[in-house]
Amino acid sequence: MIVYVPVYDYPAGSMDHKFTGPAYTIGIEEELMILDAETYELVNAIETLLEPAPAGDIKPELMESVLEVSTDPCANTAEAGDQLRALRAQVRETAARKDLTIGSAGTHPFAMWEDQRIVARSRYRDLVSALRFVARQELIFGMHVHVGVDDPDKAIHVANGMRVHAPILLGLSANSPFWRADATGLASARTPIFRAFPRVGIPPTYKDWADYAQRIEFMVDARVIEDYTYLWYDVRPHPNFGTVEVRVMDSQTRVEHTLGLAALVQGLVKELSEHFDSGQELSRYPFEMLDENKWLAARHGLEGELVDLPTRERVSARELARRLIDRMREHCQDLGSDGELDAVNDLLDRGNGAARQVVVYEANHDLREVVAEIVAATAV
Repeated sequence: MIVYVPVYDYPAGSMDHKFTGPAYTIGIEEELMILDAETYELVNAIETLLEPAPAGDIKPELMESVLEVSTDPCANTAEAGDQLRALRAQVRETAARKDLTIGSAGTHPFAMWEDQRIVARSRYRDLVSALRFVARQELIFGMHVHVGVDDPDKAIHVANGMRVHAPILLGLSANSPFWRADATGLASARTPIFRAFPRVGIPPTYKDWADYAQRIEFMVDARVIEDYTYLWYDVRPHPNFGTVEVRVMDSQTRVEHTLGLAALVQGLVKELSEHFDSGQELSRYPFEMLDENKWLAARHGLEGELVDLPTRERVSARELARRLIDRMREHCQDLGSDGELDAVNDLLDRGNGAARQVVVYEANHDLREVVAEIVAATAV
């Protein structure tokens, strides 16, 4: 006789968390490119750009040619925008004194990962030691949005519910059509590049906070991860910060687009939090269809169609995005973030970052011209 042991038959989790409020605070992280001011090639220079900021933080990432700026927790996207603009200006001015400049997009159009140095930090060196080529080739740039949630079970509900929105957020933010001097035909080449990592993409669902804590502790006890921050899913609870973190989006060239997408995420967290508070259950979607929608968004951005779940109907990505923005309008008004939300309409009307890069490229097939345009728009 075969005896089947339940997969999760182990003691209840005891993970600490800070899901205690205040709710709906917002923090934004952007990964930026460090560039030579004349050639627009990536430069391994992060250590020369690290300095204190009046608000927010300037940090290294995996590679020495990548710089991360992050805001403090803010009440709304207007406050976060003030910090983010100041951070971008500070790193740009510091870079200029060293004949460098800063750009923001999901990938550098012609850089080679083989030319990039790994940052001299134990976490990143250990990561390369564990993942080898998979980590070394991860020359990509994303934006992450943290939104405060005031209850651990609610945080799990929000993270579960956010999965269906990840493809729309990716389609709006897609900003990486070029990779290693190649026109990839994708709106977000960053997405399949990152997919080589373990523990990425559309996340699993969790029943509640106890289930999440148990399953993470199982992985830690099995020594396959050090802690939950080694889960790099498109959306994840962040217990140390007391936030739900949305990670699916490419870095945005224009700061107003970063803020518009952050406002949209903040509105979605509010909607899902109120859904939890009212005792409602989330709709259930086939994982393979969530994953397929994400692929369609990475491939086509806003120019293609997505499946309008839970139906089987294919609908224009732009139409689905407009519906979502209209639904979030009142939430963003309540949060004081509706002014920033308006920038998402610019993505719908004039194209996402990928479409704009392709327009520049098609004029002369000159990728340095594309990067020059990225640098100019990053500074606005």
